[in-house]
Amino acid sequence: MAEDFNKKYSYHEMSNKVQQADRSQFRRRAHEPTGEVETLRGRSEIGRMGDRVVGEKSSRPSELQEKVNRKRKKQGDYGDAKRKENVVSASGGQTILDFDNLTGYQPTTQVARAAYEAILTKIGSKAMLGNQSTAILRDAAEEVIQILKDPNLRDPERHDQISRLLTGKAASTRGKAVAGGLSSEQYANFVQLGKQLDDFDNVSKKVATGDSDDEGDKMDNEMGVAVVFDESDEEKDGDEGASDIEDGVVVDASSDSESEEEEEADGGEALDDGEEKLVQGDGTKKQSQHTQDRILSVHEIDSHFLQRQLSRHFEDAAESARLAGEVLSVLDIRNASDVRECENKLLLLLRYDLFDTIKLLLHNRVRVWACVSMKRAQSDEERNAIEEALMKESSGEGKRVWNEIHSKSRAEDWSRERMRGLTEGLKAETDSKDVSKALDSIQVKSDGEKGGDEKMQVDDAKEKAVELNLDQLAFREGSHTMSNKKCNLPDTSWRAMKKGYEEVHVPAVRSVIPKDEKLIPIKDLPSWTHPAFKGMEKLNRVQSKMCDVALKSSENVLLCAPTGAGKTNVACLTMLNILGQYRREVGNDDADDEDKEEVYDLKSFKIVYVAPMKALVQEQVKNFSNRLKDYGVVVRELSGDSSLSRQQIAETQVLVTTPEKWDVVTRQGEGRAFTQLIKLVIIDEIHLLHDDRGPVLESIVARVVRQVETTAEPIRLVGLSATLPNYADVAAFLRVKPEKGLFFFDHSYRPVPLQMQYIGITERNAFKRFQLQNEICYEKALVQRQNGNQMLIFVHSRAETGKTSKALRDIALDRDELSNFVRDGGATQEILREEASTVKNADLKEVLQYGFAIHHAGMGREDRELVEDLFADRHIAVLVCTATLAWGVNLPAHAVIIKGTQIYDPSKGRWAELSPLDVLQMLGRAGRPQYDNEGEGIIMTQHSELQYYLSLTNLQLPVESQLIKTLPDHLNAEVVLGTVQSIKEAAEWLSYTFLYIRMLQNPSLYGIHNGENVLKEDPTLERRRMDLAHTAATILEKNHLIRYDRKSGAIQATPLGRVASQFYISHSSMAVYSRHMRPNMSDIELLRLFALSGEFAHITVREEEKLELAKLAGRVPIPVKESPSEPTAKVNILLQAYISRLKLDGFALVADMAFIQQSAARIMRCLFEIALRRNWSSLAKLTLAMSNMVSYRVWRSQSPLRQFRNVPEVVARKLERKSDIEWSRYVDLTATDLGELVGVPKMGRVLHKLVHQFPRLELSAAQIQPITRSLLRIDLTLAPAFKFDVNLHGYVQLFHVFVEDVNCETILHHEYFSLKSTNADEEHGLMFSVPILEPLPPAYFVRVVSDRWLHSESVLPISFNNLILPAKFPAPTELLDLQPLLPSAIGESALAELFKYKEFNPIQTQTFHELFKTSKNCLVCAPSGSGKTACAEFAILRMLMTVADGKCVFVAPTAEIFEPILSDWKKRFGPLIGDSSIVSLSGEVSSDLKLLSTGKIICCSVEVWDKLTRRWRQRKAIHSVSLIVFDELHFLGGDVGPTMEIVISRMRYISSQLQQQNNSSMRIVGLSASLANARDVGEWIGVSSKSLFNFSPKVRPWPLEIYFQSFDQNNYSARLMAMAKPAYNAVTRHLDGKNAIIYVPSRRQAQLSAIDIMSYHESQGGKPFLDPDALSEVSEIARSVKEPTLQQVLEAGIGFVHGGMIQSDWEKVVGLYSRGIIKMIVCPADMCWKLHSVGHLVIIMGTESYDGRERRHVDYRIVDLLHMMGRHDVGSIGKCVIMCHQPKKDTLKKFLYEPLPIESHLDSYLHDHMISETVTKTISNMQDAVDYLTWTFLYRRLPKNPTYYGLTGTSSVHISEFLSEMVESVMGDLEESRCLQIGEEGETSPLNLGMIAAYYYIQYKTID
Repeated sequence: MAEDFNKKYSYHEMSNKVQQADRSQFRRRAHEPTGEVETLRGRSEIGRMGDRVVGEKSSRPSELQEKVNRKRKKQGDYGDAKRKENVVSASGGQTILDFDNLTGYQPTTQVARAAYEAILTKIGSKAMLGNQSTAILRDAAEEVIQILKDPNLRDPERHDQISRLLTGKAASTRGKAVAGGLSSEQYANFVQLGKQLDDFDNVSKKVATGDSDDEGDKMDNEMGVAVVFDESDEEKDGDEGASDIEDGVVVDASSDSESEEEEEADGGEALDDGEEKLVQGDGTKKQSQHTQDRILSVHEIDSHFLQRQLSRHFEDAAESARLAGEVLSVLDIRNASDVRECENKLLLLLRYDLFDTIKLLLHNRVRVWACVSMKRAQSDEERNAIEEALMKESSGEGKRVWNEIHSKSRAEDWSRERMRGLTEGLKAETDSKDVSKALDSIQVKSDGEKGGDEKMQVDDAKEKAVELNLDQLAFREGSHTMSNKKCNLPDTSWRAMKKGYEEVHVPAVRSVIPKDEKLIPIKDLPSWTHPAFKGMEKLNRVQSKMCDVALKSSENVLLCAPTGAGKTNVACLTMLNILGQYRREVGNDDADDEDKEEVYDLKSFKIVYVAPMKALVQEQVKNFSNRLKDYGVVVRELSGDSSLSRQQIAETQVLVTTPEKWDVVTRQGEGRAFTQLIKLVIIDEIHLLHDDRGPVLESIVARVVRQVETTAEPIRLVGLSATLPNYADVAAFLRVKPEKGLFFFDHSYRPVPLQMQYIGITERNAFKRFQLQNEICYEKALVQRQNGNQMLIFVHSRAETGKTSKALRDIALDRDELSNFVRDGGATQEILREEASTVKNADLKEVLQYGFAIHHAGMGREDRELVEDLFADRHIAVLVCTATLAWGVNLPAHAVIIKGTQIYDPSKGRWAELSPLDVLQMLGRAGRPQYDNEGEGIIMTQHSELQYYLSLTNLQLPVESQLIKTLPDHLNAEVVLGTVQSIKEAAEWLSYTFLYIRMLQNPSLYGIHNGENVLKEDPTLERRRMDLAHTAATILEKNHLIRYDRKSGAIQATPLGRVASQFYISHSSMAVYSRHMRPNMSDIELLRLFALSGEFAHITVREEEKLELAKLAGRVPIPVKESPSEPTAKVNILLQAYISRLKLDGFALVADMAFIQQSAARIMRCLFEIALRRNWSSLAKLTLAMSNMVSYRVWRSQSPLRQFRNVPEVVARKLERKSDIEWSRYVDLTATDLGELVGVPKMGRVLHKLVHQFPRLELSAAQIQPITRSLLRIDLTLAPAFKFDVNLHGYVQLFHVFVEDVNCETILHHEYFSLKSTNADEEHGLMFSVPILEPLPPAYFVRVVSDRWLHSESVLPISFNNLILPAKFPAPTELLDLQPLLPSAIGESALAELFKYKEFNPIQTQTFHELFKTSKNCLVCAPSGSGKTACAEFAILRMLMTVADGKCVFVAPTAEIFEPILSDWKKRFGPLIGDSSIVSLSGEVSSDLKLLSTGKIICCSVEVWDKLTRRWRQRKAIHSVSLIVFDELHFLGGDVGPTMEIVISRMRYISSQLQQQNNSSMRIVGLSASLANARDVGEWIGVSSKSLFNFSPKVRPWPLEIYFQSFDQNNYSARLMAMAKPAYNAVTRHLDGKNAIIYVPSRRQAQLSAIDIMSYHESQGGKPFLDPDALSEVSEIARSVKEPTLQQVLEAGIGFVHGGMIQSDWEKVVGLYSRGIIKMIVCPADMCWKLHSVGHLVIIMGTESYDGRERRHVDYRIVDLLHMMGRHDVGSIGKCVIMCHQPKKDTLKKFLYEPLPIESHLDSYLHDHMISETVTKTISNMQDAVDYLTWTFLYRRLPKNPTYYGLTGTSSVHISEFLSEMVESVMGDLEESRCLQIGEEGETSPLNLGMIAAYYYIQYKTID
């Protein structure tokens, strides 16, 4: 009777009754009191939490059961449902939206939650479970709580059970101490926490009475695996905790799986209307996405939406309608209820049965209420009230819903989206031949591009690009994506069902070697290759088959072979192929081949080897260094934390790098200096394409292929891969010819055949699953040991190695089976005991003597080497290790077990599956080639993951492209690089990616619907590529990373985009920074912003971490305002913990911290660059300091000496306690002082040395010169004040030079200063211009900050108290609207014919009267190219007509300027006055005097005229000059300016003297560019205001369009390279079939630029830049020129000239250009005055050149820039493109767009002129010298800009004192150098040395 009673009220019976109860009448919570009397019977027995109750039969209606079965079967093909991440709400509370798949106990009170989190923390500690996923910790916590709450257990029993559960050992009590067991204190702590779980009974009751069917469905979804086995997937009933699969059943697996016809027949029916959404691109894990995750469209919600949703769960329509009304009232946003309150009401109303529906409604509360209410509204008043409520809704969702309701486009979008969701499933793969056809059909040189406008009308109806949903198209499972529906196994495969798990056995693939197959002996290879194969006798099978292609051809290669097949040797063969191309033999021709020496041209090539992991990079560096050292080849590592200097890169031939590092190097442009030398790129493990890192590989391969096509210089691509099914696609991606370079070797080529076992654990309780793994491990290990085999067990954390090895040992001890691992009394046992005593690692010491061992990177080197040796000697039976052993040490074993496939991935913030790369590498350690006939690999995983690993290791997992996920970021990199500058080019770039290859093969998988028809209409998928490119460009534009013109399709990078590309930052993070950055952020706000980065979006806070995070939050120095349960707070805390060097307990926390710190310095550098570009001084300094804090792990408040590695912690702390001594004072302390300061006298000398090695610069401002009222020039001197040590500081120390406003808030100027080790002892000068703010501030601050050292900062205040701004400049002359004069206005027809044009231009017309009709002095200032030479000719004609014996002297700054003018005048004026009357002076005085006497028009340079006129009193020919024309007067501000100033002053003085003596005048005419202070110049040369013409630079007779392009690359070479493509684009955009001149900085750059433009043009299929009719003439001339490069480019219609060119080549090139035969000429900037040609387009590539004397790059002279700009054709609108460095753009624009201000520099160059004037008796005393200076331009400018010259005032007294002091100083210097003698009364007389200097035109310093 009692048994029947117990059975009647047993848990199983009661739970079944609860399941079958009618819930429609009872809707209260299970634990809610009803007021009725209730029995307590049964409540004392809670049962075991987590157990699943199985009823006799499902209680579902038959049609619903059928639907569920169909859904289960369908989802079985795709594996487990998508794991969802917990999102913690900002308030710290959690709602139903925060939890999805959480089952079992969930605390509902604050006290219980805190206790539960404490239990999780303790269980997750290293002493207990540690390093396990949250699911395991939760289930373990459930078990612990069950034991604590079990009333049938006594305290000691509870203690013992919990101890065995968590530690695997008996409890440790005071009376009985057990090592490693749970102590009494720990148990007491658990008991105390268990008591705080005050809601456990209620929650348990709720779970127990819940609907088990839904739970079962969710569990079942995890178990479905589409492995081809003949069996039913139905569940088997079982006891609690038992497996669903019967024990010990062995089933044959050779037959195919069930037919999928039934699924296909049912496939069209979704489970619920609107509940399933086909996600294209989500791979195959789960193609349906539940509605609760969706944001509903307003157009799918009608008035019956709620009723329709509820009718699925309630058959009674009236009941559904009633509930729909109640739900609508709950959702009403006018009730002011929050989400939690709304959730509670819905749960009371609908219960947990409708969990998904409740979640859907909560996600779309505003939308559902608004739409349903609007559709039900009966009047306009009701609708208006609803709309008003929407507009007032606080979160902003209401306004969005209102806009969506009224948007037609949203309806169309929704319709299109619904149509997409209804498309059919995956399309069968098309033939791989289609790929190559499609690739061939993509012609860059398409006919459509050759002619017509290149502008693409994206908005054109026919060409309109569609914006796609990239998130929806991306594979959410990443590397876990499976596009294969099923997995076919070999016929001999079998499986076994066991308790808790299923085994699948796949036998080894035996190799059958053909009889005629021969292995190539090393001796048969060329003799010079033998050193690379030392120790090898012959190549293996794979290498022998590939030898000819790898070594003897240059074909691209793809090698797919199993791990251990010798792929590295194949890579070595391809390297030897490159070496062979640059190999030559040196020796006598008669000598034997053996006697000839082999020489390799190692500077002509580079090889790049890309390996996926840093460990592999280091291994390959050692390998190749050893093998290639005999050839002199240098192999170096280039990875994330190892950067190479330019010199090191230049010395290196083989660079071994990671994909990310190589992507950074090639995308920044700085690497392009050596990427041009690359001849071979080897990509190891190219199946990484399938991984989340795959897009990086796609990007770099596409970059290489495009570079090959652009430059026409071949680069060989070699891909090495594991075996994969779609190798043909990867081959097409690498541009491998299938018949020549594609090699696929299956598993039969594995050195040791591999037998595989796949163990799928079916246990649903995560903790039990974890325990089961150890048992299975032991069983497998035991079998191997019984067969005498060793084995490796791979686990996924260092701590787990110890736990697993101890667990295996304990099981062996319990079962008394240790003899299987170590034989009693054997030698091995004795050796292990002896070695165990020397071991330092505690875990290893504990298990080694039992035959077990551990191995991981955290162990000491001696321990690791000991384990490796013992294992190699077969003393260790079982080695538990981490993946380090698979990648690093080559230590194979007969069997390999991968214990669990989940590893914590901080980038995803959760436990994720192992990457395929790791799995294959671990399995590669199975089987010892020397000893084993076959190896064994065992993978233990969840049952739901079986299909994935079966597919992976059986060649049935196709490699897919992951590019869509990161497409915007990679497109941005190409835009910044300059390779993509339009949407059309972006679509073309996509055609080079693996994504394109796979889209052609499997369009449906990548979201292309109706793929077959699409491919027929668009075989190259151009439209789809355009859509993808348009979508990515739109995303980038929204985030301000690019500028995207949809009309023309043009794309241009923004400063933010450049920063994102440079620092590898995602567009989402950049959007966050752009939105939240503020100029005055504190460190608290900065760290909060850092935590918001998109890189950390997946980091979550697990419950077991909350306590530790809360503790850490109290220990970090910068306060964290958010709750520690916030993800952003976690990121913030962990970063500070890293800098503070705090120790963490949780494994996941340590991994998260490592992940955060890897990105921290990079992100801070990114923020620093953004702050720089926004000129935010405070934030720039803070971010730079924070970046260095992360790098050194030192806070600003700590001692700067912590940045040195050899400062002990104790000493550093003592220094920090002495906070009263400022850091700047440490330099003054002696070694003794420092020793006493820290209380360690011995450290004094060390500290003293470190203090003086700390980078420090001393600043001084040599000159502060206002150029205009708005521009200030600062001449800064920097003196290093520290000892430069190359070992400590490297070869270069970088500093940032800031000029800040008075508040130190705004950066007015920024530039970099590089201090090199070669000149670290010298003073350095910097000159830069900064704007002057209005009103004038009291001071600026110059701040120099080290780029890499905290506290290395120098500040120099620049006071403006004595600053006197220059006078305002007068307005320029207005250009009058006059009727253009004709040449006939001159009067004489013969003279009029001198001018070949029909009419004078406006400037010539306006100046004609003053120049030709009067004899007044004149000054004409106009832009270059305005016809000023004709103005000079007016004055010359006036002289010829009015003065019979008149002479005109034309003085130019240099001979190069007047030579073309002289040549022209000889042609035109020669017939009138005779050729002999037009002469030029050479500088030889005697001959020049004769020419001056006989000539009518004399041309000379300033220096020649100065030399000739110094003795003007004795040379009468000078007196006869009646007109003197000074050209290019704006040179007064340049190097020749002082000489020009003296000459003009002398001519003015001569003119006044002649007028006094014989009343004869000398007319002076000046020609210049537009001048800001032209009035001062005019007054100085005696020009009246009426005769002064100073036109604005904007006034040009022929308009000039000026385009500025700035580049922010700091490296000079990289900047020039970055300009190459934009220069070519400028040519194609502006040339219009006319001609162009390109000015470049140097001779070498002229050649490189010509080649670049030719290469770009040829790659685009453009015609040569030349006259087609003159092709033969150009070819003939090209053959006759001497320079090979010139021969090459001339035939493309491009020429170049430079100073080192022979004259004949110069004349040929210039002649071809002048005649219009070639259309383009490239010229160095220093030859701009020598090249007299003009062009329609002028491009100035760079505005600075290298000055060898100063050993730095200097800016072009403004006069040169103005001249270059003016070299455009007359008669049409000119185009000028100026490419410059970003910081100099504003200053250049100011100088080039506005009139040029010029100042006198005579005060610095006065000595030589004083000597000459003293020798000629012009100056005979000090007063004469002062009077002489009053004739100069300097005297005119002193009162106008006194501060520029160092004056403190503008009064006559100040000026007089200044002049007197200057004269005294100059005369004193000359007297000291014995050039002059000064008498007592101030009289001066020349000495011999002075007369020699004046006569021979030698500087006084030379004489001295």
